[in-house]
Amino acid sequence: MKNYIDRHRDDYGVEPICRVLQMAPSCYWRHAARQRNPHLRSARVQRDEVLMADIQRVWHANWQVYGADKVWLQMNREGIVVARCTVERLMRAMGLQGARRGRAVRTTTPDTSAPCPLDHVNRHFHASRPNELWVSDFTYVSTWQGWLYVAFVVDVYARRIVGWRVSRSMQTDFVLDALEQALYERQPAAHVLTHHSDRGSQYVSIRYTERLDQAGIQPSVGSRGDSYDNALAETINGLYKAELIHRRGPWKTRESVELATLQWVHWFNHVRLLTPIGGIPPAEAEANYWRQLAASDTSTKVST
Repeated sequence: MKNYIDRHRDDYGVEPICRVLQMAPSCYWRHAARQRNPHLRSARVQRDEVLMADIQRVWHANWQVYGADKVWLQMNREGIVVARCTVERLMRAMGLQGARRGRAVRTTTPDTSAPCPLDHVNRHFHASRPNELWVSDFTYVSTWQGWLYVAFVVDVYARRIVGWRVSRSMQTDFVLDALEQALYERQPAAHVLTHHSDRGSQYVSIRYTERLDQAGIQPSVGSRGDSYDNALAETINGLYKAELIHRRGPWKTRESVELATLQWVHWFNHVRLLTPIGGIPPAEAEANYWRQLAASDTSTKVST
């Protein structure tokens, strides 16, 4: 009503409009005075205005995918003390919301005829250190040039993406390329790492299992062949689709998907806050582990 009076006050006058709208003129004049002098507004309104600018900045800086929880965590990491309910209220007022994941769709086809390694994970996706357990899976992306497939290799300790590849086909080569990238980047010690996947024909192929054996990695394959037996990899696929593919499409070319995926993976590893690891980015979680390990080794040497 106050905005209506602002628009028509010069034509009809404030008091006649308030009389028709059954509104006290003093209420409008108080509103007008606050517009002329923002310092007359309540402390809460002034504080909200400052917070809304920070919320908008954090939301846009993180691919516009953060909901109230992640925005609140990031603001507190920056030293902006604010209640979570306040962030939720202001985001609702601004029409901002986080990305929402849709129903998962399976892309891998189980190969029931191929011999499979044992399931050494049993749906327990937990690691006590980096390079102890990796999970792999791939998902699909629709483009104007046809379907693309994107494979990820994820280190379970901090949910860090250590290898990825985009391909036009679902052949074994492209999941092997993602594995090779992970091996090159991480250089894991032999016989201390387990690699887990579903029963997709690409992952139980002879070439893939032979490469794992050459690297001294213990293979593990879900015993039931459903998404729950590779739930962590499915979660990363879901975040990728919800935060990038579904929000930035339609996608025209393979090159555009590869560039966007490269940017998203870097943001995911170094910036995105993950609740399961304490509301910090994966790279920070791994850095904390190595720093604590180094400090422990130093103290051990000093004591001896």
